Amino acid sequence: MKKLFYILTLTILFSSCSEYQKALRSEDIAEKYKLGAELYEQGKFNKANRLFVQIVPKYRGKPQAQRLMYMYAQTFYETKDYYTANYQFERFVSAYPESDKASEAAFLGAKSYYHLSPRFSKEQKETIEAIQKLQGFINTFPESEYLAEANSLVKELDFKLEKKAFEIALQYNTTVPYTRDYQAAISAFDKFLLNYPGTTFREDALFRKFEAAHGLAVNSVEWKMEERLKTATDYYNNLKKIFPETKHAETADKMLEEITELLKNYNTKS
Repeated sequence: MKKLFYILTLTILFSSCSEYQKALRSEDIAEKYKLGAELYEQGKFNKANRLFVQIVPKYRGKPQAQRLMYMYAQTFYETKDYYTANYQFERFVSAYPESDKASEAAFLGAKSYYHLSPRFSKEQKETIEAIQKLQGFINTFPESEYLAEANSLVKELDFKLEKKAFEIALQYNTTVPYTRDYQAAISAFDKFLLNYPGTTFREDALFRKFEAAHGLAVNSVEWKMEERLKTATDYYNNLKKIFPETKHAETADKMLEEITELLKNYNTKS
């Protein structure tokens, strides 16, 4: 029985392969369309795509063209060729704006760029493009069933850009022991907080800004020290005002003690 099962399985397999190879070589576009659609429904997207590539230009203007173009775009998406998927889905929406698949196609076209977005530590060109494309979808299809997912993806991508910007600012603090450029670190966090006022990294950014200001003050030349100590104190007070129970309290308080001690020298002089 097992032998018979294997024989039947192999027969079906070879028959299927033979049918596919025959269709690839055939000049009959209807045969290619029929088998391509069957393979698509079976989830065999690579094979379906090879057949669709051959017939898409020949179906322009035909009744089956809309369904074919949708399946064609989907095969690229399902095989993770996201650049081409985006292009083909955008072509579909442009050609069939009234289609009941237009909203889904527009969403998947935009989502293709979401998949292209790299990890936050790398250059974020595709992330920015993905946000733009998803936002374009949201604006064009405000009633779409995919709206909630699109908003969620935008939020995720926005956070990636935010984290990237924070890490760039943080690098200035990390390299300060070698560069001694405390002012660049302060400016980097000022810029970050200006660009991302509602950031989840706000507490860390305010602390790191105070940390850089502390370093600048205590390492200053005499005639600049008093002013810089007072500025650093202001940064500390701002951190504590916004985050009274800050997780950085222990370190921040020690730095403030050093600043306060140094300021006593100037109070005595005056």
